[in-house]
Amino acid sequence: MIRDPETFEALLDSVRRFVRERLVPAENEVADTDEIPEAIVQEMREMGLFGLTIPESYGGLELTTEEEARLLFELCKTSPAFRSVIGTTVGIGSQGILMDGTEEQKAYYLPKLATGELSSSFALTEPDAGSDAASLRTTAIRGTDSEGDHYIVNGTKRYITNAPHSKIFTLMARTNRADKGAGGVSAFIVDAQSPGISLGKNDKKMGQKGAHTCDVMFDNVRVPAANLIGGKEGQGFKTAMKVLEKGRIHLAAVCVGVAQRILDDALRYAIDRKQFGQPIAEFQLVQAMLADSKAELYAAECMVIDAARKRDEGRSVSTEASCCKMFASEMCGRVADRAVQILGGAGYLSEYGIERFYRDVRLFRLYEGTTQIQQIIIGRNMVLEARG
Repeated sequence: MIRDPETFEALLDSVRRFVRERLVPAENEVADTDEIPEAIVQEMREMGLFGLTIPESYGGLELTTEEEARLLFELCKTSPAFRSVIGTTVGIGSQGILMDGTEEQKAYYLPKLATGELSSSFALTEPDAGSDAASLRTTAIRGTDSEGDHYIVNGTKRYITNAPHSKIFTLMARTNRADKGAGGVSAFIVDAQSPGISLGKNDKKMGQKGAHTCDVMFDNVRVPAANLIGGKEGQGFKTAMKVLEKGRIHLAAVCVGVAQRILDDALRYAIDRKQFGQPIAEFQLVQAMLADSKAELYAAECMVIDAARKRDEGRSVSTEASCCKMFASEMCGRVADRAVQILGGAGYLSEYGIERFYRDVRLFRLYEGTTQIQQIIIGRNMVLEARG
């Protein structure tokens, strides 16, 4: 749903200029240093990019799901690391508060997240609880003392995106140790500076330099009871699944933007590169690879917009979100692979950038639910729907 086409198009134009003039020229620097310049992060704050999905009443832009997707199509025509700067704050790091938080929690945290004063991470995955997220072992035990009601958190979270830079964590922890399943899990807002929190070393990843992940350890961390999201125990896994459902549409839109950039670069190379006296773009087998990429990219874009519109209408999109995430992430990998093939030997060299994208996009098929997890969700939903 696009509410004000003229205003929204102006926002898209500013994002396109930002990508073209600031982000693309900085790609090599980020790849070499594994750091995104603070000046770029500050520009993102000034553009309101940290508050894309946060309601206007809390200082955000309050984009609809479709508007967010269309903006990501443009913002992600560059290194995925730039999107990661805002990704967890815009998406999985804030949506739990937005969807299920108390009014007091929303009023305190959302304005600070919208401006980028606070950044957030989503702390769900653990060393022994990845795809099987409901089996998490981090505990939050309630207690009371002279300072009031609180929880004591112990455990370790793994692969937490933006953890080295986050000011708060949306944390999933087990409040009912007798319930080993999803019903024993609750969601919390945790100050990242709380005593007892420590970070592991930044993970050395295959790609996405500039987007940092690491382990987060909680050792007797005191969390005020007021920071229990929604004020009710046992709702954390439901919150996490709602957050991830929307996040899958978000990530599918990211895949569309990155794939479009990769295809644009491959097409430009094919037009400029000459063999046998003509551009390789004239060869039918090269055209076949370009055409396959274009068709799959178009299909993914249509899927994302359809799912986003359904969500904006208030419809359940569990199946559609998983279809989008599964197809778009796999599509992006295939587009990157074909691009390397089109460039030939040049595609294997770092100076052309395609090999960097090839490594970067591999992650899309893993985080926020692997391709296989999406298949399970889709298949399970199909069976449930057929049974009525």
